[in-house]
Amino acid sequence: MKRLEQGLIQIYTGNSKGKTTAAFGLTLRAVGHGFSVYIIQFMKGCQDYGELQGLKRLEPECQIEQFGLPGWVLKGQATEADCQEARKGLERARQIIASGEWDIVILDEIINAIWFELLPEEMVLALLEMKPGHVEVIMTGRNASAQLIEKAHLVTEMVSLKHPYELGIQARKGIEY
Repeated sequence: MKRLEQGLIQIYTGNSKGKTTAAFGLTLRAVGHGFSVYIIQFMKGCQDYGELQGLKRLEPECQIEQFGLPGWVLKGQATEADCQEARKGLERARQIIASGEWDIVILDEIINAIWFELLPEEMVLALLEMKPGHVEVIMTGRNASAQLIEKAHLVTEMVSLKHPYELGIQARKGIEY
């Protein structure tokens, strides 16, 4: 079985779109080279995301699970159910990473889960500490902390220079979701 020689930690953060898209582009590249990718989405409980159907076409080398309720979480107003979903996602991430069976593990929106106070950052940092050496971990979400940035090997910040929303164009199926 093919394995990465060295698994690193990557972060895609920033206030612009493209964080999840970048991680999923890497998924496509990795599967194309024979690597396996496990994706855990935090704070996402909607089944209408186009990536869910698209990524199913990459099975069994790519698997995806969602941990979140439908709808939005407001900062400072997370419910116990929101927190419970995030903790379930973190526990699943622990299982997947500890198994060492997956080459790449993407924790989509986990940084948002920290910022929205669904998960303590210390638990995520502890998860990164137990990562086997050959497993690459990719985290996405806005507002990456200095501690997470310090821990990562690669950090990319998405910065918006122009966005269709500014012209009143709403999210489009197949493009934004």
